[in-house]
Amino acid sequence: MRATRVWKRFHADQRRPHLRDRVEQARDRLHGSSPTGWRWALRDVDFALSPGESVGLIGANGSGKSTLLKILTKVMYPYAGSVGIAGRVGALIEVRAGIHPELTGRENAYLYGSLLGLSRRDVAARFDAIVDFAQLERAIDRQVKFYSTGMQMRLGFAVAAFLEPDVLLVDEVLAVGDSSFQQRCLERMRQVLAGGTTLVLVSHDLASIEAMCSRGMWLADGVLTADGPVRHVLSAYRRSIESVAEAGWYADGRVKLRKVEAARGDGFLPTTLAPLQITLTMESPEPAAGRLFIGVSEGAATPAFLVSAFLQLDPGLATVQCMIDSLPLPRGRYSLWLAMLERFDNSDLIPWHPAASFDVVGPDLDPAPRAVVRPSPIHVAATWSGDGLA
Repeated sequence: MRATRVWKRFHADQRRPHLRDRVEQARDRLHGSSPTGWRWALRDVDFALSPGESVGLIGANGSGKSTLLKILTKVMYPYAGSVGIAGRVGALIEVRAGIHPELTGRENAYLYGSLLGLSRRDVAARFDAIVDFAQLERAIDRQVKFYSTGMQMRLGFAVAAFLEPDVLLVDEVLAVGDSSFQQRCLERMRQVLAGGTTLVLVSHDLASIEAMCSRGMWLADGVLTADGPVRHVLSAYRRSIESVAEAGWYADGRVKLRKVEAARGDGFLPTTLAPLQITLTMESPEPAAGRLFIGVSEGAATPAFLVSAFLQLDPGLATVQCMIDSLPLPRGRYSLWLAMLERFDNSDLIPWHPAASFDVVGPDLDPAPRAVVRPSPIHVAATWSGDGLA
C-alpha cells in the first residue's frame, strides 16, 4: 500500500438562506474577506505500508482519519496525489459499511464476498465461521434492517475480517461494542495479522492501538504529524493532549493550587521503582475540609493509578507532601492530575485537572506486541524461579 502526496478538500458548508446570512455575505464581500469556500481535510499525506504491517492511525476528531480510510477504500478520491493498493481490501468504516439493510445476513455475506472478488464457493467455505463469530445463528436469514445496532456491527466486522482481505481497514469498531466483543475483535485481528494481512486501525482507544499495532501514524488537521514506532508516536500524542488540557484549564475551585513538584526524595529525576515525593502548595481563603486525589496518567484524564488523603485546611497557605514508596512506572513522560472534593457534599474544592508533568528514568515497558489486549503502563518488579528460565 502506498499513498503519495495525498490532498483532499471539501466545500465549506452552505449557509442558511436567511436574510442575516445574506447580509453577512454582502458585508464580507464589501470588506474583501469573502471565504474561499474550501476546507482541506488532508494535506500532503505520504506513507507506505508493507504486507503484514499493523498501523494505528490516531488523531483528534476532524483530523482526517476517516477521510483517509475512505480514500484508501476508493469510496472517495483525492484532490491531488495517488493511492496504490495491491490485493483485496476489507473495510469496516461504519457499523453498516458494506451491509445492505434490505438483504438478509446470509445475502450480505455473499454480496460482500463478491465485491472482494471471491467466488460463492470461497464465501461458503468461511460462512460458518462468520455466523459463529457474529453470534447470529438464529438471525442470519433475517433482513438486516431488523437487526439491532450490535448485531449489525458484529455482522459487519465478521464479514470484513473473515473473508481474509489482503488489507483490513477498521475505523472505531471497538468504540461501540461491549468488552467481550472487543476482546474477540482484537483476537481476530491478531489472527488476520498472523496470516499476512495489512491492518490499518483507527481508534481513540490508545491502549488497543498499542496492543495491536507496531507502527503509529498521527494525523493533526490533515497533516501527518508523526510516523514511527507506535509507543513513540503515542507518547507524542499524549503529550499534545496533556498540553491542550493544561492550556484549557482555569482555576475555578475554592482552594487554589499554587505549586506542584514531583521528584525523588534526594532531588533527582523520578526513577522506576524508586521513591517519588509529590509536594503541593495550596491556598484557601477559609477553612476547608475534603479529600485530595492525586492521579498519574500518560496524558489523558484517566489515571494509571490514584492515591488520596483527607485534608483539613486552615485559611492561608498549606504545604502537603505525598510519598510514593516505589514508583511503578516505566521510562516516559507522565501527568499529575489533581482534585479535592468537599467533605460533605462532594463539591469541587479543586476540580479534576492536569497540574504538572514529569519524566521518569528507568527501563522501558516490557515489549509485548500483540501479546496482550490492553497493555498497562504499570511497571511491576517480579522475581522468577524454576525450571527452564534463561
